[in-house]
Amino acid sequence: MSSSRFEDKTVFVTGSGRGFGAVLARAFAREGAHLVVHYHTSGAGAQETAAAVRELGRRALTVQGDIASLADVRRMTEEALAEFGQVDVLVNNVGDMAIDQRSWREFDEKVITHTLDVDVKGTMYMIHEVGQTMMERPGGSIVNIGSQVVIAGSPRAPQYAAAKYALIGLTKSYARAFAPNVRVNTLGAAFMETEALRNRHDWKTGRREEVLRQTPLGRIAQPEDMVGPTLFLASAESGFVTGQYLLCNGGLAMVGA
Repeated sequence: MSSSRFEDKTVFVTGSGRGFGAVLARAFAREGAHLVVHYHTSGAGAQETAAAVRELGRRALTVQGDIASLADVRRMTEEALAEFGQVDVLVNNVGDMAIDQRSWREFDEKVITHTLDVDVKGTMYMIHEVGQTMMERPGGSIVNIGSQVVIAGSPRAPQYAAAKYALIGLTKSYARAFAPNVRVNTLGAAFMETEALRNRHDWKTGRREEVLRQTPLGRIAQPEDMVGPTLFLASAESGFVTGQYLLCNGGLAMVGA
């Protein structure tokens, strides 16, 4: 039996046409939320996610846009407000991890710029535009989906680690700016075996086995493993938590307090 932590709340999940975002959208709907289902290119997936939300008796709005475009973000925010009147929870799930890059030696200005544009500027645009509409009411929550790469670094794609580290700065800054009504936190997610990760060259050539050996819990995370921590950060259960980075990686990298 599901709980109803988000009964009649409106939750905006970026990148919810596929992968972890789609899993998250369904999870929020099971707990009572109405969904703003965002996609950039995964239109068919977004429609599937929206249909699944509606089958659970919740409302769903699909919005299309590039989060790295401020104009797109402003338009999507307006569409969400026109449909639902307010947004209670924002989950910044979209992130580019330079999927095709195999080594730091592949130094491509376009790839670097795209990663930083999406992961840093895009997330900042979403926090800024959606977050400021949440400030008039208590109980708002923003959850940024970060990565444990900030602990380990990325010799494969250094700009990806830099971008995810930037999320921590955005989290702390907006947690102060939006207080006391809106909380802002980041989930330090583990490697999740989404389709994107399974298709990554290093993952298919030994990286998976290396990570598995170093993970005390003895398995690679599935998207479902990150749902509980995300919903916790989004819900009133973490009502006294803001500006924080919650590491959830099966013990792969244990850092001191």
